[in-house]
Amino acid sequence: MKQDYWNVSDEQVMEKTGKHIADWIAILDAFKAADKKSNDVVAHLQGEYGVPRYWARTLTTLYLKQGE
Repeated sequence: MKQDYWNVSDEQVMEKTGKHIADWIAILDAFKAADKKSNDVVAHLQGEYGVPRYWARTLTTLYLKQGE
């Protein structure tokens, strides 16, 4: 079975983005990401934090999935 792409380790996120998952969760909470469209959240991470598109999408999905 294929692993979900947002199922990443804290170490992977730190290596690729320079921040831990908990840091990104706090950033997305402050941005009120749960109330926004996912594409807007991805654009915010790319524009404000320079997160590569793949990782911005991964972090956004991870964040939204944790709230389900």
